[in-house]
Amino acid sequence: MTDHTHAAHPSTTESGGSAADAAFWDARYAEKTQIWSGQPNAVLVQEVSDLDPGTALDLGCGEGADAVWLARRGWRVTAVDISQVALDRAAGHAADAGVADRIEFLRCDLGETFPDGQFDLVCAQFLHSPTDMPREEILRSAAAAVAPGGDLLIAGHAKFPEGAHEDHHDMHLPTPQEVLESLGLPDGEWEVLLSDEHERVHTWNDGTSVTRTDNALRVRRR
Repeated sequence: MTDHTHAAHPSTTESGGSAADAAFWDARYAEKTQIWSGQPNAVLVQEVSDLDPGTALDLGCGEGADAVWLARRGWRVTAVDISQVALDRAAGHAADAGVADRIEFLRCDLGETFPDGQFDLVCAQFLHSPTDMPREEILRSAAAAVAPGGDLLIAGHAKFPEGAHEDHHDMHLPTPQEVLESLGLPDGEWEVLLSDEHERVHTWNDGTSVTRTDNALRVRRR
């Protein structure tokens, strides 16, 4: 996606928020006019393309590529991030794509509060942070937000490649099985549809490429 400045954006609501964490991520996004590729995450495309559109919750939406992709496919999306800088940028991309009316952008510190309601799809794509973020607690809240028959899709890094942001160096990166166990899902109420580790080639904005090792977990509420 290209970068633009917009005078008006879709509705953005502030809910809770740690000032220190928000400041960290605002500064991180302010380093460049574009941090991520602007393309939807490959695991999302792979796992969701065949689903009938419904309501979706995108946790840690960043610059909005996943939310825009979902909205283009007919989903109604609630897109959440702690950074207002990221949300403003994402809202601009949604407006450019003509899907601003299908996405609600919500600023919230997921460690303190969580969006209300249940959703047909809840996504947490690379929800990692060098700040003090209670990831396991957030993902349990994500599972609770999945409607009956709906899916929870979690993608994460299995290890960080050379050249990754320096603040990530001491972060624990769980396996899919560790993520599944940490969710504490009741027996018999969920079905595991995907649990794997895979490699992919990632191209940085400067054109250089690295091989990343990522993992993914997809579970469906019966």
